[in-house]
Amino acid sequence: MASPIPLAKKQQINLLRGWPSPHLLPADLLSAACQRVLADPVESVPILQYAPDEGYQPLRERLAQWLGRHYGVEPDANRICITGGASQNLACVLQSFTDPHYTRAVWMVAPCYHLAATIFEDSGFAGRLRAVPEDDEGIDIEELERRIKALESKERIESQAEPKPFKNPGPFRKLYRHVIYAVPTCSNPSGKTMSVRRRESLVKLARKYDALVISDDVYDFLQWPLDGAVDPQRPPEMRLPRLCDIDMSLGRAENDSQGFGHTVSNGSFSKIAGPGVRTGWAEGTPAFVLGLSKTGSSMSGGAPSQLCAAMLADLLRTGELESFIETKTRPELQRRHKIMMDAVKEHLEPLGAVGRESSVSGESIYGGYFVWLTLTQGPPGVLVSDAAVKEENIIIGRGDMFAVRGDEQGAKFDQNIRLCFSWEPEEALVDGVRRLGLLIKRMQGNLAHYEKMAAEVKDSDRPVSSWV
Repeated sequence: MASPIPLAKKQQINLLRGWPSPHLLPADLLSAACQRVLADPVESVPILQYAPDEGYQPLRERLAQWLGRHYGVEPDANRICITGGASQNLACVLQSFTDPHYTRAVWMVAPCYHLAATIFEDSGFAGRLRAVPEDDEGIDIEELERRIKALESKERIESQAEPKPFKNPGPFRKLYRHVIYAVPTCSNPSGKTMSVRRRESLVKLARKYDALVISDDVYDFLQWPLDGAVDPQRPPEMRLPRLCDIDMSLGRAENDSQGFGHTVSNGSFSKIAGPGVRTGWAEGTPAFVLGLSKTGSSMSGGAPSQLCAAMLADLLRTGELESFIETKTRPELQRRHKIMMDAVKEHLEPLGAVGRESSVSGESIYGGYFVWLTLTQGPPGVLVSDAAVKEENIIIGRGDMFAVRGDEQGAKFDQNIRLCFSWEPEEALVDGVRRLGLLIKRMQGNLAHYEKMAAEVKDSDRPVSSWV
């Protein structure tokens, strides 16, 4: 079956790439901030030198104030460590607080941010990534506990000896028995936001089983009301408590004599100031943050991103970054999301595609970068993904990309696709969804042809971008 228009004449549309639109990069603000922080030699010398292990102190303090206002918690710079972004910090957390022999498993909320899998595997957890499915409120707590119990029971039967760690954490760190990885707000890829009661239950479960919850809180500032209305009694975005705030509010757990806590918030400026700034923050208990700062790479070179940290501290001081998010970033993402969803309703819903109406169950709120669709009338996502490239020059995220590597049967997503609305121009969002609808209609009319074509395609031929 030939494509109606030659592929070479079709504009490529990348609905997989999870990058901010060039319009959402505050280059002028960053340029001005850089000039300001370097103008005074007294201030610029320490900025251009090695950083303190915990990070640039003015940024720690201004982040504490900003996050404190946003989440309604007491500001405490001692709870914050400056990082090189969420991905780099995930690796540092694993280096400092896990052991490939002692830590039993990494539990990933599925569908998951799949590129995290390689970071876990690099830390010695290949073959020990475990899927935990979601329901409408987020992570399925009962299923997570059932699977943890089953794993621990199986290991007790197979070996009576308690595993001995390879690492010596020393006085400033500890090793956790389990790791739980989640994106609780506007999750990538599902778009779901975990309810408050699920957040509370997850923290309590982590404390019970000596688990560390690593929470990627990268979309918290990117939420909006779907109807466009602003309730004067509530900010325009949901401000649910972070897992680290819930953990702190419960006080020290009985099995936590050193006060490390059982959660860490992994924040990043990538979605709100640009991925290239390579700067983020971790927030946890003061003991956890001090231990994280003892990661070898930080002690050798100091906290990463010292210059960019100073620039961002300056933008927090002036209020320009907050203003940019509120007046530029969030409104543009809100508009782009509506444009894509209107196109989905017109071109894909009649073909059986179903998407989430909101991020938060029972609330008219959405956020983040992505739309997660279920194809209820076939064909499966992998066939749609392959055919979209071959016939329409469109790149999308197929559902099985977001299964947990090594535990694909723990939660399957064969009938799902993910679309990103943050990268392509607005007109391309509409055209991409329209062309995708034409493709799916063709596929529904001749599914056998596409199944035969897929059998001839090797996995290596399928486009999987590293930037999602």
